[in-house]
Amino acid sequence: MDVIIIFIAKYFILIPIIAAIFVAWRFKNRKDILKFILVVLVGGILSLILAKVTSMLWYNPRPFVVGHFSPLIPHAADNGFPSDHVLLASFLGWTILRYSKKTGIGVLVVAALIGISRIMAGVHHPADIVGGFVVSGVAVGLIVCVMYLIERRKKVRSDVV
Repeated sequence: MDVIIIFIAKYFILIPIIAAIFVAWRFKNRKDILKFILVVLVGGILSLILAKVTSMLWYNPRPFVVGHFSPLIPHAADNGFPSDHVLLASFLGWTILRYSKKTGIGVLVVAALIGISRIMAGVHHPADIVGGFVVSGVAVGLIVCVMYLIERRKKVRSDVV
């Protein structure tokens, strides 16, 4: 069982990355591909910034530090909030969800599996996992709102001209 937990915790992170590449590859025109890449890049940076800020506001020692045991995965005894692995996986899931419901939900399920396995491996608490989902969701939500406002503004300008 430990081998499965370790494998999911360490290597399932590749699934959301491959899914994002797959979604971008399915776009028909270059403009949509570039827009998707922009959302991933800007949203990813925003997600990292929000994660850094929230980690400064909430320190959550890792379970193996508090419980004085060896985790299944060697890890630094630093702040576990929010989970970086879940942050990346759920960020890609929330982003993909805008373009493909089935793939986005699938990636979010993978992110949850990653989170559960990292809890079972002893490197995160449930709050760290939830924090990764929430922080990445807020980042994607902000990017989607900004993109909507930009598109709306372009449409208003083109209607005026």
